[in-house]
Amino acid sequence: MLETKPKFKSFEDYLAYEDDNNKWYELFNGELIEMPPESGINVQIGIFLILQFSRFIDYRQIRGQGLELEVRGEPRNRYPDLTIIREEHINLLAKRNTICLFMPPPLLVVEIVSPGELQKHRDYIAKRIQYQDCGIPEYWIIDPENQTILVLELKDKTYVELGEFSENSKIKSPQFSQLDLFVSQLFQNLIGD
Repeated sequence: MLETKPKFKSFEDYLAYEDDNNKWYELFNGELIEMPPESGINVQIGIFLILQFSRFIDYRQIRGQGLELEVRGEPRNRYPDLTIIREEHINLLAKRNTICLFMPPPLLVVEIVSPGELQKHRDYIAKRIQYQDCGIPEYWIIDPENQTILVLELKDKTYVELGEFSENSKIKSPQFSQLDLFVSQLFQNLIGD
């Protein structure tokens, strides 16, 4: 039996769609594109950051990969590796872990770059444009290959680079001054090192 893939005319149609699997999809030109599983290193970095933020933020505001973010352009949605949501999002996301464009933007989005030029372009350029357009106040790009963290802050609707942190430098977050974390801590003891 040939299985047909659904085609969606709007993001709202996509949100109403339900299937019985636990897969994540990006909506690209009305079609579902299945997202591959994340690498072990990326998952490890994401969990480490969740533990760091949970020291001073309500755990319900910290979302690992799985939070869906509606964006403009193609694809129509993204799944950041880590998102710090606002308190009001907790109730808004109780039924579906999706932040839509009509909602306030999350406070912080973190992307952990997967190997390959396509993935670098996606995180450094395509997602940067989409997250900036959504009005997300802070965006981090973590590059395990180069062991750097680029911190961007939204000023006058444009991301400004606050710094690219590496080695023994302390990560400086404009919104989360309580974060006491050095880049070297993030990359120590990684799988594959």
